[in-house]
Amino acid sequence: MDNLLSIVTFLPALAAAILALFLRGGDAAADRNAKWLALIATGATFLISLFILAQFDRNDTGFQMVEEGAWLLGLQYKMGVDGISVLFVMLTTFMMPLVIAASWDVTTRVKEYMIAFLLLETLMLGVFMALDLVLFYLFFEAGLIPMFLIIGIWGGKNRIYASFKFFLYTFLGSVLMLVAMVAMFADAGTTDIPTLMVHDFDSAPLSILGMPIIGGMQTLMFLAFFASFAVKMPMWPVHTWLPDAHVQAPTAGSVVLAAILLKMGGYGFLRFSLPMFPVGAEVLTPLVLWMSAIAIVYTSLVALVQEDMKKLIAYSSVAHMGYVTMGIFAANQQGIDGAIFQMISHGFISGALFLCVGVIYDRMHTRDIDAYGGLVNRMPAYALIFMLFTMANVGLPGTSGFIGEFLTLMGIFQVNTWVALVATSGVILSAAYALWLYRRVVMGDLIKESLRTIKDMSRREKAIFAPLVVMTIWMGVYPAPILDRIGPSVEALVSNYDTALAEARASTQVAAQAEH
Repeated sequence: MDNLLSIVTFLPALAAAILALFLRGGDAAADRNAKWLALIATGATFLISLFILAQFDRNDTGFQMVEEGAWLLGLQYKMGVDGISVLFVMLTTFMMPLVIAASWDVTTRVKEYMIAFLLLETLMLGVFMALDLVLFYLFFEAGLIPMFLIIGIWGGKNRIYASFKFFLYTFLGSVLMLVAMVAMFADAGTTDIPTLMVHDFDSAPLSILGMPIIGGMQTLMFLAFFASFAVKMPMWPVHTWLPDAHVQAPTAGSVVLAAILLKMGGYGFLRFSLPMFPVGAEVLTPLVLWMSAIAIVYTSLVALVQEDMKKLIAYSSVAHMGYVTMGIFAANQQGIDGAIFQMISHGFISGALFLCVGVIYDRMHTRDIDAYGGLVNRMPAYALIFMLFTMANVGLPGTSGFIGEFLTLMGIFQVNTWVALVATSGVILSAAYALWLYRRVVMGDLIKESLRTIKDMSRREKAIFAPLVVMTIWMGVYPAPILDRIGPSVEALVSNYDTALAEARASTQVAAQAEH
């Protein structure tokens, strides 16, 4: 099928345009039609994206199904997928129909709500498929707008504060990335990402205001990109926007934020930071590894004292993203395999945990942990599903959470045993906060009068969780299909990274000898 990537990317935007132009909003029938159109569009996008997976050659380490042409003002339109990006495309198309189905009870400005999510899907898919710097930046930044509106219009009491904090943090980080992109174009004369991945950016030491910069321009460019991707992940200490955004966002907004939007930071590190600035990455790797280890321990401890369920899961997400950044900057096969696997797995698990919070919030309109207790007596199906995803979040063997954490810890152990030791303590801390949450919400006697009439999950809610349950267990028991697809591309990335570092060291030695 020609232009398959463009069809998958822009089909949700086409549905959003149809909704905006042809559907009258406001009455119950129009709202129902808006929901069905959004569900059909996201479902069709997922089904068509399966053709991308079917056509993908796992042994080809380059970009596949490439589409290119000129567009506005002579800029290049270029799309493609490799073993790293194809699974993020599948994660996005898989999660969006579930997100729309989970939004079925929305009654406020339904048409605009569905348009925002459909546009967000197009922009997220564009990030993972863009093979041009300008195109990537446009998709990356434009994705802020629908999420800003989703939090700001359909969020909780402090939604305005949370939406502006989310926007300003992520936007300010990306301004530095834009400056670096301009410098890259000036140096390489192209915005083509595959070309830039093999371009040799200057790594000769330089000095600014008398301060020596090891790694030269590469280190500066790495830092500029790092500022954007670290906020997006988010890494400690620029993570403070995430708990606020999660708490105030509607349930579907939290699911998209945790399952897909956070992964753009990790994807950016893999697509830009390691292949394009290997010397800068090596110079700053110790800093990134210790930031990741601190994030794992610190945010796990913060999660232990939370009284709001969403905030606890939000801090849990920051801790799990710490494993991802550790795995990526271990820069070896196990570490990067584990980081990508952890991102895909975390998409299903964290998305499901936020949906679990949404189920009881829809019934009781509170997220306070103290408001619950003994739900197993009234909601046995809910208790079972919540337990499965709690165990997956802890990293129980047999769930997808275990594979990702185990591989990243194997990768980091080869690089820095002290960082690995600190990070491993996060496994114990995650068990502490996750089981503490589960015991207080689900276990015990049903004492509170307000909970005596609470109803168990509906068929629609069970249908939403079913695919997430299947994926979490399947990936945990049989991870080979995922690892086989990402393996060759990761192997090529690690090989190119090591080669670039060896060449840079050799040229530095030659320059030093010439000086002497």
